[in-house]
Amino acid sequence: MESSTRRILGPPRVVAMAVILVLVSGLAYLRFAMKAETVTVPDGAQVGDLVLEPCSFQTESGTAAADCGTLVVPENWTNPQSRLIALPVIRVLALAQDPAEPVFYLEGGPGITNIEFERAGRFIDRRDFVMVGYRGVDGSVQLDCPEVDSAASHSARWLGEEANRSAAAAYRACAERLAAEGVDLAGYGLVQRINDLESARVALGYDRIDLLAESAGTRTAMIYGWRHPEVIHRSVMIGVNPPGNYMWDNETTNEQVRRYADLCSQDAGCRARTRDLFATMERLSSDMPDRWAFLPIDDGAARVFSFFGIMESTTKAGLLSGGGAPFTFDAWLAAEEGDASGLWLLSAVPRFMGEFPWLWGERAATARVDAEAARTYFSSDPPAGGLDLGYAASASTWSGGLLADSWPAVVGEDLYREVRPSDVETLLIGGALDGSTPPQIATEEFLPFLPNGHQVVLPGFGHTASFYAEQPEAGTQLINTFFDSGVVDDSAYTAQKVDFEPETTFTSAAKLLVGIMAGVALLAVAGLALMARRVRRNDRFGSKTRPVLRSLTPLPFGLGGWFFGALLVLATLEGVPLTAAPLVTISVGVPIGVGIFLAWVDRRWSMETKTVGLAVATAGSVLGAWLGWFMAGGIVSVMSSLVAAAALGNLAVIGLDIVWDSRLRSRAAIGGDRPQEVGESRPVLNRTGAG
Repeated sequence: MESSTRRILGPPRVVAMAVILVLVSGLAYLRFAMKAETVTVPDGAQVGDLVLEPCSFQTESGTAAADCGTLVVPENWTNPQSRLIALPVIRVLALAQDPAEPVFYLEGGPGITNIEFERAGRFIDRRDFVMVGYRGVDGSVQLDCPEVDSAASHSARWLGEEANRSAAAAYRACAERLAAEGVDLAGYGLVQRINDLESARVALGYDRIDLLAESAGTRTAMIYGWRHPEVIHRSVMIGVNPPGNYMWDNETTNEQVRRYADLCSQDAGCRARTRDLFATMERLSSDMPDRWAFLPIDDGAARVFSFFGIMESTTKAGLLSGGGAPFTFDAWLAAEEGDASGLWLLSAVPRFMGEFPWLWGERAATARVDAEAARTYFSSDPPAGGLDLGYAASASTWSGGLLADSWPAVVGEDLYREVRPSDVETLLIGGALDGSTPPQIATEEFLPFLPNGHQVVLPGFGHTASFYAEQPEAGTQLINTFFDSGVVDDSAYTAQKVDFEPETTFTSAAKLLVGIMAGVALLAVAGLALMARRVRRNDRFGSKTRPVLRSLTPLPFGLGGWFFGALLVLATLEGVPLTAAPLVTISVGVPIGVGIFLAWVDRRWSMETKTVGLAVATAGSVLGAWLGWFMAGGIVSVMSSLVAAAALGNLAVIGLDIVWDSRLRSRAAIGGDRPQEVGESRPVLNRTGAG
């Protein structure tokens, strides 16, 4: 009996179950431990408490010495009874022995973290670099709105009335849920953020500070300077966003496209494709292709992500920034030439994402400062014909204007709706080609209010990613020199060229992506067919081959299954994200379960036995795929589903083997016969006794 037990739970099965346990534990860590990495309010803490400990901060040039800690602030500074919340603070230490005024960094977004600026190393030669986490994003309370993620990824048409109503309803639902959970939403906004920054400044012991702000963060820098000019030494703003500009004037956006068109006419390669880039895009905008091959194009999403593309002149921008203007323009020109693959890829971005890399609630709370401007903006009729990228992006951001009344008011939102004069020494930096914060807006609407203001407009540059990515030494010199002396030194800059012919394009990426998806799907089908054929000819795989197949085939089979399902959904079901639970669970779990079954089965077993085995393997894999999807979010959920489906599918089969083999040995012990070898027969389910 002892030997029988060892054979049932022999080393191979023990090792297999241990590996499965490790995989499942890793997924559980992904779901719970990493989600738990939020700061908390220390016991007994008071408003303004800041506890720092030595730490290290990873910059683009290496590890830098830093202090890391937690700042305690009230959730609502205007409410004496407000509960406390915690915000992370990171101070990257200056290399100099006697540092100058520290730099406080203000990220853009909105809705993204303020404590992960890897370029901090460019500014620490003479000054500390301080990052105070944004309330609603980095702190103990996060304004996370999965409701809006779901609405965005499920929208069949991004700019349609139904999509706008759905998004607005999602914002309201999120706000109601957060309020029911005890979150004081009135406490989240730019005015309260200034109080946090001031609290950190005082706790750190700084008399005066410098500000380095970019994009939406420049609005925070403006308000900080208006409220506390005595503590601001100098302020640098990259990609300036004056009040009223959380939406985009369509004519100004078109002006930026015309600037690109002028450069295109001077570039031999671009000029060969179009006589007038703007005219080509304007014509195509009025008659955009509705599909590429068998894949439909959401023209609204294509316009929105095309706008994000013209924000940046560099090819080093991410996909959510449209990849940069060169990629965007290539996609439009290719569509004019009959190849709409690039526009399809732009339009499919939200369906691949599932979850977006920002917190929608904080975006809404920050945007409240421009709510009145948004109401005015959307009270007018949309552009009639022509190129409308600016309006498309505004309509997407504001849910066609409905967002202005879908998120509750925040404290002080009505105080800073107009520009105020400021004596703070301020440097405005803008890219001449910036589609998000066109520098001419800062010139007209903000610079006149700055008696100590300066502006540098960089030809050939776009938004903030372009500024940091292209000619970084020149940009670092410009900023550090201004902080040091107030002198504007842009002498290190050279002519910046826009690359209208990038090596990789959206058109080539779309073809490669669809080709890989179709190819892997076909390989998965072929692999399953070959395994079935092998079992039919040779009864079963060998004892050494089975564990190898059960370990290695789930990944290609599951990935191929998801690719097949994704292509089917992309072609036929608009508004279904590719990371939707039913799609991922079924398309990943079923082929993995079938593959595990084929690697495990013996053709000589009875039909009833094989049916139960197939059902158990598939059910285990489908359950694993669902658990894996639950463990992660967005596109990562596909990979976690692959791992979990393989683990639980194999675990289900191992469990079935153990049950059956235990019963075989029990029957043998009762009947006095020798135990049968594992896999030799399944008599409990084989009522005919045939093996």
